[in-house]
Amino acid sequence: MASQKHLDLLSSGNTLWGKWRRAYPDVQAVEPDLHEADLHGVDLHGVDLHGADLTEANLQGADLRGADLREADLRNANLRSANLSDAHLQKAGLRWADLRDATLCRTDLTGADLSKADLRGADLNGALLGKATFDEASLTGVDLSGVDLSKADVRGSARTGTRA
Repeated sequence: MASQKHLDLLSSGNTLWGKWRRAYPDVQAVEPDLHEADLHGVDLHGVDLHGADLTEANLQGADLRGADLREADLRNANLRSANLSDAHLQKAGLRWADLRDATLCRTDLTGADLSKADLRGADLNGALLGKATFDEASLTGVDLSGVDLSKADVRGSARTGTRA
């Protein structure tokens, strides 16, 4: 269950949340606990969530444009129809995440684990996918325009109807 303190700080706005994160810059000292948090449709544009525990969180339709989600744990998270354009998801754990119809334009997914993630209908136009793992992920109908898959591990992923 999510930490009520962390939820209260986050709901107070990006300014207060940012001040709190700067007060504890070492992600190992204070990893935001947002496990199972209901952040459905919330404006988290540009928020610093690096290293956060967002496992099983509901972020459906959330605005995460430009958010810092480096090394965040988003396993089993619901990110359906979320806007993650220009977000930083380097080394993020997105195993079993629901990213159907999500917007990931120009998102940095370098080293991210998207194994078994559902990306059907997602827009990855211009995304950075170096060393990203898509083992058994569903990429059906995904827009991969301007994406270099040569350094990503897409073995075993379903890619029917992808647009390149």
